[in-house]
Amino acid sequence: MQIKLTNTGKRFNREWIFRHFDHEFLSGKRYAITGSNGSGKSTLLQVISGSISHNEGKIEMILKGSPLLEENCFQYLSIAAPYLELIEEMTATEFLHFHSSFKPLTHSLESILAVINLENAAQKQIRYFSSGMKQRLKLAQAFFCSAPVLLLDEPTTNLDAEGIALYQQLITEHTDQKLVIISSNDPQEYSFCDEVISIGDFK
Repeated sequence: MQIKLTNTGKRFNREWIFRHFDHEFLSGKRYAITGSNGSGKSTLLQVISGSISHNEGKIEMILKGSPLLEENCFQYLSIAAPYLELIEEMTATEFLHFHSSFKPLTHSLESILAVINLENAAQKQIRYFSSGMKQRLKLAQAFFCSAPVLLLDEPTTNLDAEGIALYQQLITEHTDQKLVIISSNDPQEYSFCDEVISIGDFK
């Protein structure tokens, strides 16, 4: 899998958030997009994911040498981000099962919940989860998705030291063949990345 951005830019009204962004992201590599709060790193990640549109330039997802149709790109992406909501009326088991109906999971529901230390809350409605428990569930649906591209926006939000260690374990054990892009200004979230890109270079 390859994601290629050519002269890509995004603006809100008359303000350019980033501009003239050129980069190729490749499978098996991990990339960090860094910058201060409000600098546009999350916006860039959302543009890559297709959740918001860009205003100039081009974005291509290329699989085995052939560009994918824009409407099919979502099938190849998984994402975890603070602004993405969980379905709080569901239990953790129901949510992961629902998610698997759109994109296959790489492990059984039971083993996923065990890895993220939520096996004792498997039948508990998500509305009763702490913020850290919700974040672990968000990470689980992204990391254990069969999609080859993993997008992470501030992935340790609301996690304690144990949760941060879990995140780093997930990175080590479950991303070898994936293309990983992380939006963050916290080195503990991206220190292992192969390449660090500063959004400030594209203003």
